[in-house]
Amino acid sequence: MAPDILDATFAALADPTRRAILARLAQGEATVMELAAPFAMSQPGVSKHLRVLERAGLISRGRDAQRRPCRLEATRLKTAMDWLADYRSYWEESYQRLDDLLGELEAGRSGAGEREAL
Repeated sequence: MAPDILDATFAALADPTRRAILARLAQGEATVMELAAPFAMSQPGVSKHLRVLERAGLISRGRDAQRRPCRLEATRLKTAMDWLADYRSYWEESYQRLDDLLGELEAGRSGAGEREAL
């Protein structure tokens, strides 16, 4: 994946308002007014967030008569998740090594306690 695409995706996801907009669009398409309703901001403010999401390729805007519905474009989200998945396996392996070490330390302590009791 090109770094600029990944950068744009994560920059767009960094804002809680934009994440909330994506969550709403995961339920189905919506107009700008419908997306603006739960937020205490103007329609132009929401439109700025939508432009960021659109530039990142996370949403698209169509035309349906007088409406311009927004739609979630999940391909970029999947691409970001795939990139993160590589690091997930790294952390899972690291946690497994830590679990193994803690198990060895616990076994060493219980063995030392048994010797003292004798």
